[in-house]
Amino acid sequence: MHRYLIMALAIFLLSAGSLPEKKAKPVIFLIGDSTVKNGTGKGDGGLWGWGAYLHTMFDTSKVSIRNYALGGRSSRTFITQGLWDKVLAQLKPGDYVLIQFGHNDSSPVNDDSRARGTLRGTGEETEEIDNILTKQHETVHTYGWYLRKYIYDAKARGAMPVICSLVPRNIWENGKVARASADYGLWARETAEAAGAGFIDLNEIIAVKYEALGQQEVSTKLFLTDHTHTNEAGAIINAAAVTEGIKQMKKCKLKRYLRTPL
Repeated sequence: MHRYLIMALAIFLLSAGSLPEKKAKPVIFLIGDSTVKNGTGKGDGGLWGWGAYLHTMFDTSKVSIRNYALGGRSSRTFITQGLWDKVLAQLKPGDYVLIQFGHNDSSPVNDDSRARGTLRGTGEETEEIDNILTKQHETVHTYGWYLRKYIYDAKARGAMPVICSLVPRNIWENGKVARASADYGLWARETAEAAGAGFIDLNEIIAVKYEALGQQEVSTKLFLTDHTHTNEAGAIINAAAVTEGIKQMKKCKLKRYLRTPL
């Protein structure tokens, strides 16, 4: 009898719209360039970005991962081409945004090929251009300015932004991986700290991992075609480096969703 009373009450509450709605899982949005998602994200040409394997390191029954990174984009063109707007439209309180740009930001500011470069540094300097590629007038900002926009936009929607310094290239100097600690890696850190975002020093974490493997092993086992894009093995190592960086952050709730949380 007791069981039937419970069932009747549940039916009544459901018909009255009083049952609590199931809370949606938080989403980790990934934005960046081809080192985060190469091509279609399905191993085109044997190349993979780390975003393709990040889901293997999270409990996806508790959190979702959506990879919106796109090859060839810089912190500037991800915005100017409307890609960031598509992510913003989906952001809700409690979500996360992992942001990694830098590889393409050193490209020309204005040309007839990609016109994707940003001004160096983190300041408020600007450059007015008539974009040769888009035929539009454009105000170009610094790398740090674009990162700040991502941070402030995400926060305005109640999401948590996390800046990642760019993954290192397979470039070695005297037995050590060349770092970006004097430019884009430094600027990423400075911007994240100043704007109150999380920060993962992916450039340094991965460089240390590569050095532990050695130049020969990295060059023959992780990179197939160039010094920037990794194969599957390299992408898995880099995705693990992201989770290592998450564990190092003192106040990041993302830790609770890792398969092996601290």
